[in-house]
Amino acid sequence: MCTYATVSEQVQGSAKGPGGPWFHVTDATVYYDHPAHAMAEHTLNIDLADPSRGPGARLAVELTRDSATRLVRAIEEALASAPEGM
Repeated sequence: MCTYATVSEQVQGSAKGPGGPWFHVTDATVYYDHPAHAMAEHTLNIDLADPSRGPGARLAVELTRDSATRLVRAIEEALASAPEGM
């Protein structure tokens, strides 16, 4: 079953794909759906992109639900460990 639930957010950062240069990312798209490549029935899919640079300026990640949950916890822990305003 597809959820079609997609969350988009503007972001500021950089990404790097295999063998390519770093590029600025401005958009994040997150959705839970069928993956294109991962060996799972459904995954949390994260796309980081700079649409102004065309389709090549994109980094895609497909994570199982368990992996995505652990990643969220790790991100929250890392952010909580940094001093406020840093």
